[in-house]
Amino acid sequence: MDHDHMHGMPPPSSSSSSPSSMMNNGSMNEGGGHHHMKMMMHMTFFWGKNTEVLFSGWPGTSSGMYALCLIFVFFLAVLTEWLAHSSLLRGSTGDSANRAAGLIQTAVYTLRTGLAYLVMLAVMSFNAGVFLVALAGHAVGFMLFGSQTFRNTSDDRKTNYVPPSGCAC
Repeated sequence: MDHDHMHGMPPPSSSSSSPSSMMNNGSMNEGGGHHHMKMMMHMTFFWGKNTEVLFSGWPGTSSGMYALCLIFVFFLAVLTEWLAHSSLLRGSTGDSANRAAGLIQTAVYTLRTGLAYLVMLAVMSFNAGVFLVALAGHAVGFMLFGSQTFRNTSDDRKTNYVPPSGCAC
């Protein structure tokens, strides 16, 4: 068997054999040359501010940008819950025959689904802080907009209805 080339795959270069040598703000500088390297993707949860969430290079290594990232993910999750429990999404029984109401419901549902996928992709960064703020955002959003905590007892909506998860996955 030919193990040297792993069935047609080129052998790894000697400069990329050490994982610790790859992580230098996404670049490596050996022998005066500047070579761009991709950051390693975590496949298990980790703690730390040096991560990438949703966009390449964001939030980077800055503590302030990491805090902004956490706030952004939190509010994405809250907004997802608000849309999931919005009267625009449920519509009223009188508007069911109205095409405009149906288009609004479809637009709100599409927006909610897109936001839910963004939260899911943020969690897929495997950063424990991002995961916790996503959970907190969904919890706060559900408490404010979906639970009976802030609802009038005279509200005509079902009081024991818990909708399906905000994630469309």
